[in-house]
Amino acid sequence: MIIVFGHQKGGTGKSTLTVNMAVELQRQGKDVLLVDADPTIRTTSNFTTDREEAGLPSLQSVQKSGSLHKFLEEFRPKFDHILVDVPGKDSKEMRTALTAADMLISPTRATQADLDAVAGLLETVEGAQDFNENLKSMLVLNFVSSNVFTKEREEAQSYLEDFPRVRLAETVLHQRKAFADCLADGKGVVEMRDAKAKAEIQLLTQEVFTWGHP
Repeated sequence: MIIVFGHQKGGTGKSTLTVNMAVELQRQGKDVLLVDADPTIRTTSNFTTDREEAGLPSLQSVQKSGSLHKFLEEFRPKFDHILVDVPGKDSKEMRTALTAADMLISPTRATQADLDAVAGLLETVEGAQDFNENLKSMLVLNFVSSNVFTKEREEAQSYLEDFPRVRLAETVLHQRKAFADCLADGKGVVEMRDAKAKAEIQLLTQEVFTWGHP
């Protein structure tokens, strides 16, 4: 499966989610390729380097920018899964990757600025579906407060459920220190001590692949 992690707004946590799902898939014994398609911020490439230097199981990664369709189709049969981290904006990388992808995953903060950006993102998705009618898209609420008294989760879910042709993930990712620490350590949260962060990534991965392969 080819999965693109993208949004039209930066700071949504797409790179962190990309590497964490990659590590979980690796833990399951899958052959994974990470494609760092953000030419300005090499978060995923830096993560794989840190991971290798820490003596952890290496993840295959490659840097690629510009048009991605031909590249992704060429590498599709060589890996179980290809995870593509594109720039946090409307870009050539995102648009061309979506024409080859099976799924777009868009982590989204529960802030008004992030929620407002979803409409533009879904216009890009609809454009890609003109060329790739099987493309699926999923929104994932990310960095959600774990404070039981806040209503941001419910309000964001209510807002996002009104968008057609996109699935809102049942799994919610909360604001946890482990998600910030994992990048510097070259680890996925599934390899760390935070059981709640680990469970969230595992549940989201299960949800993604259950929906992607019904």
